[in-house]
Amino acid sequence: MNGLELSRDFFESCGRPMLQEKFPELLPFLAVGLFGSGSECFGYDDGLSRDHDFEPGFCLFLPEEEIVGRRQEFLLERAYAGLPKEFRGVKRAMMLPVGGARHGVLRTAEFFTKTVGSANGALTTEQWLTLPEQALAEATNGELFFDNWGEVSRIREQLAFFPEDVRCKRLAGRLLLMAQAGQYNVERCLGHGEPAAAQLAAIEFADSASAAAFLLARRYRPYYKWRFRALRELPLLSELALPLEQILTTPCDEEKLRLIEAICAAVAAEVRAQGLAETESGELERLAYAVNDRVRDPKLRNLHILAAV
Repeated sequence: MNGLELSRDFFESCGRPMLQEKFPELLPFLAVGLFGSGSECFGYDDGLSRDHDFEPGFCLFLPEEEIVGRRQEFLLERAYAGLPKEFRGVKRAMMLPVGGARHGVLRTAEFFTKTVGSANGALTTEQWLTLPEQALAEATNGELFFDNWGEVSRIREQLAFFPEDVRCKRLAGRLLLMAQAGQYNVERCLGHGEPAAAQLAAIEFADSASAAAFLLARRYRPYYKWRFRALRELPLLSELALPLEQILTTPCDEEKLRLIEAICAAVAAEVRAQGLAETESGELERLAYAVNDRVRDPKLRNLHILAAV
């Protein structure tokens, strides 16, 4: 049983009965689920993950104080703390993890403000351009067990993925970096007799190639610990995981240069398949500027092509 399954089972066995018995008048205003930081919110936890911040628990989201007041919040917190201290053989944590509470009673506005900088999920173009993808992933991962009030669902739907202009701007920057690092600098650094610099260029290429894959698949890229796990699960371009892993774990040689070109070709083909560029050129630099030209907002389009990277 992974952490998300444990959380859902704990809620259905202990949390829901507690709410129905003690707080029936509040049920129309509540949302319950598990999402945020932590491998269990992505479904990526394993035996090793249980060495810290692992427990049966769930998030109980409250709307603004005008609807659910502080006293009711306090009573909910006390009732949540009174749930069984152990469930399915797993003990609940008695101390807050670093960074604050991941489970328990949370104000919806405070959670989303802390996670993405917006209490209601409305983001400016600048925020969309600069927010780390991992923050957006944490706002939209996991599962809602129920949402009677609807506020949490609405915010998560707003944050589901980048607006198309922002996706194109981010993708254009990643394509340009793939071209510079992979199609140009790896081989050039090797020619200069700088194998360490070539490896750095290969790492830069792999990072941007994985970012491009997530953007093309319309999925947020999670924290680097889980990036390859998530890459292997993408609905498209998941086949890039193995060659990218080889690029990161092998010396720079002719085989690595071949892998780089194969990855570039696969990414370029998907860019064209999605109608983001019409050029048939295999040069990702030219493709990058073609994707940037797809940005409809002239102010955003005219920003530096790497503005969103």
